Amino acid sequence: MTKIVRPGAKTAIIRSIARPVLRYEKLNNNKNLTITVPLPEPYHTADFLAFHLRDNHHVAEEVTENRVMKGICLHGHPALLTLEIRSGEARVTLSTDGPGPLPEDEARMQHLARHMLGLIQPVEEFETQYQDHPLAGPLIRQQKGLRIYQSATPFEAINWAIIGQQISVQAAISIRRRLIQHIGLRHSSGLWCYPDAAHILQTDFDGLRSCGFSVGKANALLALSEQLESGALVLPDVVTPENADAVSASLTAIKGIGTWTVSYALLRGFNYLNGSLHGDVAVRRNLQRLLARDEKITADETQEWLADFAPWRALMAAHLWRLESAAGY
Repeated sequence: MTKIVRPGAKTAIIRSIARPVLRYEKLNNNKNLTITVPLPEPYHTADFLAFHLRDNHHVAEEVTENRVMKGICLHGHPALLTLEIRSGEARVTLSTDGPGPLPEDEARMQHLARHMLGLIQPVEEFETQYQDHPLAGPLIRQQKGLRIYQSATPFEAINWAIIGQQISVQAAISIRRRLIQHIGLRHSSGLWCYPDAAHILQTDFDGLRSCGFSVGKANALLALSEQLESGALVLPDVVTPENADAVSASLTAIKGIGTWTVSYALLRGFNYLNGSLHGDVAVRRNLQRLLARDEKITADETQEWLADFAPWRALMAAHLWRLESAAGY
């Protein structure tokens, strides 16, 4: 029987970081692209797995004790992405039901693997700067190596942020699951695939409403997809302090996408570590705990405290989140 990992499970210490090693393999008579990505020490494998374990129905992701299998869309076709954590490395395999991997998919796989594993983020620089901070330092040292694990694509991260507006996590997971199954993109492995913008546009307003989307969320997702497909909106792979304002402005210009939605999407889809997240209830609750305050911390107080950690305010917020749950940050 396959063993499913639960948040908080212990994992081995992981080592060293270098450029991925590319090689091609042939499995099940299909051409598969496989890369091996060395991992830094320590690497929080359990937290990485917990991020992909939110939906216990395992519709589009299947998580075992050291592996994530995820259905994605590649060149318009169903594809299976497998990330297997071994001692000191991640073995990442892409298997597509469409044509074999194209030459440009080598570079795409390198970026995708490092993106999802959180390896693009300058975590070591943040830790060096703040490990001796009088309040945050002990927490940062205790959680050394903490990263913000990413959705497979920025589009998926924005979708999740739209779905999750003002509802519980469990309700958002249910709507996401229904959306994936409604679109109906399925890999030959049996896993359903998270749709891209083109596939979202194959449904309509009523189709999204049947999945549980509110009127505003359905309109927002359709408008986002239309702009991406038409080329009116072009999103970068990574958001930095230099382009963050421009990306935020282009997204909030779409009706139904607000500041919180953009902040969360940038954090989970673009490796942007400087969103404040001062309005997050868990961040404020755990900051109160860190400061040993009896009274609740306000959003304004949290914003002021996090400001000292720019340009890594969201990474500091993640350290606060992590006080409660690996799956919650």
